[in-house]
Amino acid sequence: MQIVLATHNRGKMEEMVQILDHLSVELLTLDAFPIIGDIPETGSTLKENAFIKAETVHKITGLPALADDTGLEVDALNGAPGVYSARYAGENATFEDNCNKMLSELDGLPMAERSARFRTVIAFVTGDQNEWTEGMVEGAILNHKEGDGGFGFDSIFYYPPLKKTFASLEKEEKNSVSHRGKALRNFSVILDPYTAKGVRPSMTSQRIGIPTLHSSIIQINSIFIRWLCLMILPPISRGISSDYHSLLCEKLR
Repeated sequence: MQIVLATHNRGKMEEMVQILDHLSVELLTLDAFPIIGDIPETGSTLKENAFIKAETVHKITGLPALADDTGLEVDALNGAPGVYSARYAGENATFEDNCNKMLSELDGLPMAERSARFRTVIAFVTGDQNEWTEGMVEGAILNHKEGDGGFGFDSIFYYPPLKKTFASLEKEEKNSVSHRGKALRNFSVILDPYTAKGVRPSMTSQRIGIPTLHSSIIQINSIFIRWLCLMILPPISRGISSDYHSLLCEKLR
């Protein structure tokens, strides 16, 4: 079974591959589908955004797709930035920009008033059924950056049980306690009915989403046709019947 990870975020991609490594599935990344660009996150909740990304990738590739949306909820900011976490400091904000804005917003607050949590929603779309899971971890926002690992707000998110920021944890250590790790482990239980117990592909390139030449040609042709029907034909076919548009797409396949 193949599953496409519907994210361009390298950090998320690596964590997903590591956490789902035990499953008997072939995980493909969007590197294998260059026709898919950034997907607008227009939902008002993490769940809506996760499904927008998973459904978009599934429609274009025809494969089961898995997406996540994650938000940082800071109590002193009434739950913000939440669904806007990735663009907290603006549409083109970097991780550094977002962290700096957060530190500025909470400047002067004592540690007791800096409680926060990460929340992740995982959406899985197969075409026949949609599933979703959630994971959350409690912590606090430091008044300075600490650690060189991770991404996003990891350098300022302090995890009390380990007395470290997420950016200071080893990858395996973070994945064992993180919001995304919890959500993906919950997803692993849901996935059981969709996948047979088999042997994982032995080629690392296949497992992380670099298909063989033959399968690449087939996938690219199929994806281009789906993309043409979804993105190009609707605007130029507004003057023709929906039946003719459907027939045209069918002929292209």
